[in-house]
Amino acid sequence: MAEKLYYSMGEITEMFDVEPSVIRYWCKQFSCLKPKRNAKGNRMFTPQDVERLKRIHHLLKEKRMTIEGAQKAMSKRNIVAEENDSDMALLEQLQTLRAMLVDMRESIGEEEPAEEAAPAQEASVSEDAETEPTPKKKRAPRRKLIGEEGVVERPLFPFYEQTLF
Repeated sequence: MAEKLYYSMGEITEMFDVEPSVIRYWCKQFSCLKPKRNAKGNRMFTPQDVERLKRIHHLLKEKRMTIEGAQKAMSKRNIVAEENDSDMALLEQLQTLRAMLVDMRESIGEEEPAEEAAPAQEASVSEDAETEPTPKKKRAPRRKLIGEEGVVERPLFPFYEQTLF
């Protein structure tokens, strides 16, 4: 698939699941981000800008760094560029693997592995003994989106989900 030369602000906000004001703020705070502007004045991001935004998003949203910390990390990027690139490549591979596993789980029709163990435990308990049902293990909270079909699970890293296919 051919890579685009420029991405619009709408495409970028969709990739990173953030408001346009956040992207505009990041452009002001990080000197490495200098998107080109078209004749109308709209920001147009190159694929290199998208890679920088991925790194900034990772530092701010996933590693929970401050703006100042992320600026320092981005300025040190030239020194440890290979290490960061390998980390990002590893993260992308893990996201790809996770997406494949989720697809396999959905194709099998298995929603939670804990559900398999629950019927086996119930079968071993005799019918005469009155026991309270065991509470299910709590899962880690996931981001939810209310859509037309009801509650829909949002991808953890939306910008990586687009690069998978």
